Amino acid sequence: MDSKEKVLDKYSSKVYKNRKEHVITIEEGEPNVIQADTRAIPGIMTNRGCCYAGCKGVVLSPLKDVAIITHGPIGCGFYTWGTRRHKAKGDENTQSFGEYCFSTDMQETDIVFGGEKKLKKAIKEVFEIFKPNCIMICSTCPVGLIGDDIHAVAAEAEELYGIKILAFSCEGYKGVSQSGGHHIANNGLMRSVIGTGDAEPMKYSVNLLGEYNIGGDGWETERILKRIGYNVVSVMTGDGSYAELKNAHTADLNLVQCHRSINYIAEMMKTKYGIDWIKVNFIGLDGIKKSLRDMALFFNDPDLIARTEAVIADEEEEIAEGMAHYKTRLEGKTAAIYVGGSRTHHYINLLKTLGVEVVLAGYEFGHRDDYEGRDVLPSIKRDADSKNVESITVEKDPENFKSILTPERLEELKNAGVHLEEYNGLWSDINDNTVVTDDYNHFETEEFLKLLKPDIFFSGIKDKFLIQKSGVPSRQLHSYDYAGPYAGFRGALNFAKDITMAVYTPAWNLVEAPWKNTPTLEGSLGGTE
Repeated sequence: MDSKEKVLDKYSSKVYKNRKEHVITIEEGEPNVIQADTRAIPGIMTNRGCCYAGCKGVVLSPLKDVAIITHGPIGCGFYTWGTRRHKAKGDENTQSFGEYCFSTDMQETDIVFGGEKKLKKAIKEVFEIFKPNCIMICSTCPVGLIGDDIHAVAAEAEELYGIKILAFSCEGYKGVSQSGGHHIANNGLMRSVIGTGDAEPMKYSVNLLGEYNIGGDGWETERILKRIGYNVVSVMTGDGSYAELKNAHTADLNLVQCHRSINYIAEMMKTKYGIDWIKVNFIGLDGIKKSLRDMALFFNDPDLIARTEAVIADEEEEIAEGMAHYKTRLEGKTAAIYVGGSRTHHYINLLKTLGVEVVLAGYEFGHRDDYEGRDVLPSIKRDADSKNVESITVEKDPENFKSILTPERLEELKNAGVHLEEYNGLWSDINDNTVVTDDYNHFETEEFLKLLKPDIFFSGIKDKFLIQKSGVPSRQLHSYDYAGPYAGFRGALNFAKDITMAVYTPAWNLVEAPWKNTPTLEGSLGGTE
């Protein structure tokens, strides 16, 4: 593998000047500091999404019993409707609106004269037709520019119709990227929903945070947890509901799957309700087993520990033959992986199980702690652009606060390798000499393909087709390309099968990348002086 300097020297000087702190090669014994959570360079074809996509598309849309109205042009609403495959299903007690796309469909006249009347009419129609228990309003860029007061409209409608109506000012230009939208959505849920229920606490109760049920991941994780004996109070937010989320404060433990999108909510729930949290990973066999064992140790029940080991043994036995077969087909292959949230880190664990070496890794909207671990948090200065996204603080709730662990038990767990409220980041599992990049762009995608020649590239929707036109198979980890689930033991087998088919599909030998017979670009789309 080329050193950092040799890899970066392949780029034009302009790209190197702008991107040298965002593209690094992991080197043993080095501090390996990466620049992250900064705005993309204007004009480049970045693979990031917007603040609205993070708020409505990622966090709020999976809440199945909430009617979410996009206040803005119809394209914004359509973009965040059904594209991530966050599956949900209702029952006789729970409504499900996932198949509907609610939008005010703002036109040019609404931009000139204002859209508040149209929003009020939309709320009235949704309430009268669907009778939801909760309506949420998400604003897009034009709304913030013309000044529609969606919060005032929501407050007026809530009093008029007698149901919970929340507004989220998540205009696409706010914050650095999707992560700004995560903050806006999660802060709103923390402020107005969590803790408003009155359910009785249950034994072995957990919340699953940062799980969005892509392709059914959350269902597979819940199946395993319930098989062991856990009570899942709420999922935030895959196949989750407003009704369940109100009682999230009654759980004994928070399980944080996606650290980037929700770690601050786990911190606030610890402060307000005393609920401890652990970072889990239900993607990849080693991650699943460690997560389940850490949970069992937290509750400190011999029967629960025994059931955990029995379920692990049974689930592993079920997939052992299939995983062994696919490993013979995949061992020695190389992969690049660039997606949002913590998914890059999660899938490195699973790829290692299959003998696949990761040669390129990165996040669309990661912060330095997602790469380097939470130990760097005290040294990170809040980005100036994040002033557009509010930070809320919470205080101890004397009625609902509970402290489960004594200081002695905390020390015992630490000695047993269960690290509460910790995350070591991508660095903990990445191999030396791996190239790591934050917020890369289309130009760099082509350059990395030429330099690293991965056998498969895991990506998002924006770069998927560029990769495939270059003759390299791509699996989209934002929606799983109509496959999944990939979480849990059975999900690991599904993943192994799908990527084996992708790598060995003969069609890729018939594709010739446009750049293979053209000289490397001088300069780039990726930067300016």
